[in-house]
Amino acid sequence: MPAFRLATVDLLVMAAYLVGILALGLWVSRRQSDEEDYFLAGRSLSWPLIGASLFASNISSSSFIGLTGDAYRSGIAVFNYEWFAVVALIVFAVVFLPLYLQARVYTLPEYLERRFDGRVRLYVSGVAIVTSVLLESAGALYGAALVVRMVAPDIPFGAAVVGLGVLTGLYTTAGGLKSVVYTDAVQATVLLGGALLVAILVTGRVEWAEVVAATPAASRSLIQPASDAALPWPALLSGIPLLGIYFWCSNQYVVQRALGARTLTDGRLGALFAGLIKLPLLFVIVLPGLYARVLYPDLPSADLAYPTMLFDVLPVGLRGVVLVALLAALMSTLDSTLNSAATLVTMDFVRRLRPGVGGRTLVQIGRATTVAVLALGMLWAPQVSEYPSLWQYLQTVLAYVTPPIAACYVFGALWGRATATGALGGLAIGAVGAIGLTVAPHGIHFLYVAPLLFVASGAAIVVGSLASPPPSAEARPFVWSLALARGDAGARDYRIYAALLLAATLGLVAVWA
Repeated sequence: MPAFRLATVDLLVMAAYLVGILALGLWVSRRQSDEEDYFLAGRSLSWPLIGASLFASNISSSSFIGLTGDAYRSGIAVFNYEWFAVVALIVFAVVFLPLYLQARVYTLPEYLERRFDGRVRLYVSGVAIVTSVLLESAGALYGAALVVRMVAPDIPFGAAVVGLGVLTGLYTTAGGLKSVVYTDAVQATVLLGGALLVAILVTGRVEWAEVVAATPAASRSLIQPASDAALPWPALLSGIPLLGIYFWCSNQYVVQRALGARTLTDGRLGALFAGLIKLPLLFVIVLPGLYARVLYPDLPSADLAYPTMLFDVLPVGLRGVVLVALLAALMSTLDSTLNSAATLVTMDFVRRLRPGVGGRTLVQIGRATTVAVLALGMLWAPQVSEYPSLWQYLQTVLAYVTPPIAACYVFGALWGRATATGALGGLAIGAVGAIGLTVAPHGIHFLYVAPLLFVASGAAIVVGSLASPPPSAEARPFVWSLALARGDAGARDYRIYAALLLAATLGLVAVWA
């Protein structure tokens, strides 16, 4: 295994990048006059910015380390999460985004209040705030601190977490969503460039024939048998779609940049652009995990696969460039998480409970919330090490927590008869079921837990809705109809791009199935 050492030139490259990205974030933060500027970038975002930010906020250091690590451990089936994300983004562009923009909401739980009532909004918002700490903040900080400690093992884990968190928190606190989106656009470029560089160099070290000889055929296939412990094929029809719909269609941390779109077409094209960028990840992040099996067969942890490749294949000088990519991945995920949590607290709780609070005060409260969420994420980050891998930690928590919330959004958007009583019943049944499955030993794969909880919550929504009076006419504009699938008059028809993207995705899956 290579020594994790950096030359002076690597450190200079990293320092220059970090200073530059902080300066960009602070420069963009100027002229934040009110809450719409701070939380939604003044609803002025174009589709390239939205797409790059969607991609960068999702592809974090946990993705670099987690995707490559899972491929090293069990094969390329982990890419199923990524290609289905493309399908989920298409669903988001067609179904959910027009509803959100039509409602002109700051947060997704605010949409649920328009569709159902305030109780549903507050519950879902509270859960989203907690998961932003336990998942996105803690996961991103853990992954990046792992890399820092490989380079400088004398730095305590806690110190690495705090240092990286404070740096990202500075420009996020100052600039809100606009700073997040503009820095994400830069970081998306660095992410792809760094990952591509490592992939090219590592594939130059080992012939594909050697990888095939050393890797079982099942590990080179996206479709695994039903008995597979990591990702059984029935989960492709149940658990993964549910997690994808939640993450890309009803998760404030991801969707917020689309809420800041200047037009519906910009939001839709941005979502499709993000999906297009995700497809190459099979080649630049996942497949290198199989090459790492050949190069480093005895790693003590699968999560070491990507950092080990980075230090082994890159010459002095370029190591700093790709480490910057990992730090960019951390910062793009963390800044999105912090901004979305601040928006949820400020707009779903503070402004709703105290409507007389002015815009500048709301911005100050948002900044204070950013600091609080960052601190809690730092405290929780060490707990991630209790799971077999970073990727499994993220997906397991999502599988238990999010299905009832996904059911609320799906039934609320697609079924006009759904009521607030039904939604509350679905959330309650889902929460009780998740707690029960967590406490009682059961042996059910977490990707089967998700559909079980979704079905239970959905059944409760149907029963509760039919047992209560129909929703008022005020809720009708927030239910999807076929007319909402049409493109904006005079704008490029996004449906053509969506069809091409879907065809490319299914073609890629067919080749590697």
